[in-house]
Amino acid sequence: MSTLLTDGIPGTTGAGRFAELSPAVPRPAFRTPHEAMRESARTATYRFTPRARVLTVVGAAQLSANLKRVRFRADDDFAEFPFISPDDHLKLIFDTDAAGEPVLPEFSGGQWSPRGTVHRDFTVRWFDPQARTLDIDFVLGTHGVAAHWAAEAAPGDRLGALGPRGAYLVKDDVYDWYLLAADESALPALARWVESLPEGTPVTAYVEVQDAASHIDLPTRADLTVHWLHRGDAAPGTTTMLADAVMRHTLPDRSGYVWAAGEALSVKSLRCHLMFREGLPRDSWSVDGYWRRGRADYERLEPIPCARCEAEAAR
Repeated sequence: MSTLLTDGIPGTTGAGRFAELSPAVPRPAFRTPHEAMRESARTATYRFTPRARVLTVVGAAQLSANLKRVRFRADDDFAEFPFISPDDHLKLIFDTDAAGEPVLPEFSGGQWSPRGTVHRDFTVRWFDPQARTLDIDFVLGTHGVAAHWAAEAAPGDRLGALGPRGAYLVKDDVYDWYLLAADESALPALARWVESLPEGTPVTAYVEVQDAASHIDLPTRADLTVHWLHRGDAAPGTTTMLADAVMRHTLPDRSGYVWAAGEALSVKSLRCHLMFREGLPRDSWSVDGYWRRGRADYERLEPIPCARCEAEAAR
């Protein structure tokens, strides 16, 4: 059961003020009305002007032994906030000033820049346009600043935030099946994938976690098969079990979509596998590095091509 804590937060009293933090059934799929920068029959790319805002915690729920959901409101009531796809993410800023107030990025040259701040990228797990709240899932049990903050997060705690600056939408009415793969860092995005897919859509998911205590519920209308991969005592990002599972998986045909995300080096081999061995069109797969072992400041937009990809690109 999830726990919604609202003590001392103005405007949060009263039964039913906010929706359940971890509902057992999938919520209605929706997207906010924003115009795409580029669009094809299969995908669409969005760009936004990032906004800086202060977030305030209004609730928290323990989803598993090492995943915690935190619900936020914003000082600007999330004005014009985009909610487009599982690719949605924003930067959280963990700096505070001498008075303990959240530090926002500097505005220079007509844009906000997080440079010089301690910030991390996080998937937007859910946005409620009626209640004007936003949910983010944090991986606990690591030595990072975000994990330490989230472990103690309680109503009234505040953070700076910046974004989102863009989104990549995979249209769910043109693909016949989905193959999804994630470690803990990308599990919130995978959960959003399966919650948003149409009823009856065939989906296979591979999820790398430490053990059974790290499993979470994955509400969906899709026809979902989940394979939980337990790495045991191995450190996150040190195995290839996630990539190996995807490479062993037999794709039914080329009419589906493959999405994989996790530690950048451990999943990079999937790019060559999907392009050259499976022969999938470029708009039928995505492989993303959500973090990199030993790099606290790793940006999701930094691609790490494998040797074969680099050789092909140089031709």
